[in-house]
Amino acid sequence: MTGYDPVIFDLDGTVVDTVELIRDSFRYTVKKVLGRELPEGVMLAGVGQPLMPQMQALSPEHAQELYDVYREYNHRRHDELIKPYDGMQAALAQLRAAGRRLGIVTSKSRDTTAMAFRSVGMRDLFGEVVTATDSSAHKPSPEPVLLCVEKLGGLPAEAIFIGDAPVDIVAGTAAGMATAAVTWGLFSRDELVAANPTFMLDSPQQIVALCLDGPVSIGERP
Repeated sequence: MTGYDPVIFDLDGTVVDTVELIRDSFRYTVKKVLGRELPEGVMLAGVGQPLMPQMQALSPEHAQELYDVYREYNHRRHDELIKPYDGMQAALAQLRAAGRRLGIVTSKSRDTTAMAFRSVGMRDLFGEVVTATDSSAHKPSPEPVLLCVEKLGGLPAEAIFIGDAPVDIVAGTAAGMATAAVTWGLFSRDELVAANPTFMLDSPQQIVALCLDGPVSIGERP
């Protein structure tokens, strides 16, 4: 077989466009709870990990309030701001039609993951979905990634993990998998390159070429 199988994806910023939703939710929450503004790099530094550790990093003493306010606002604006990425559903369908096993590993809770799929669809394209509720350790730990590969009946050495955050790349690498960083999410190309992904991808169609035909179609990251 050429390419990769299984193909494991992060959700936010990779499969679904929640970039503005996340940014807006952080801005609102920090302003309301802490009464000030923080640089975007500080607010978003932990994106890709579960929400509570992100809030603890911002303010240990206000973490629970930050968490509660973020969730309330995020859920209220969710359906208005979430959207699928252009070409993603078609790319996933091509992979499924070619026999690739697809999975999701997200640090979102089970309820917010279900909310995302209710809004944009595509749940039926994934054989397994591993949420923050399903494992004791979370990205950048490889545990949830390995769990997803196991559930899909695959081997890490034959799989690839695709995400938009440095923690995705760290988790996939630690799991013994190839990794691909996508450039349409929250993090800059420089931040992604620093995490040392195997590949950098600029469009959903490049995912199809890479996972079906292998590196010859894309080229490894310089």
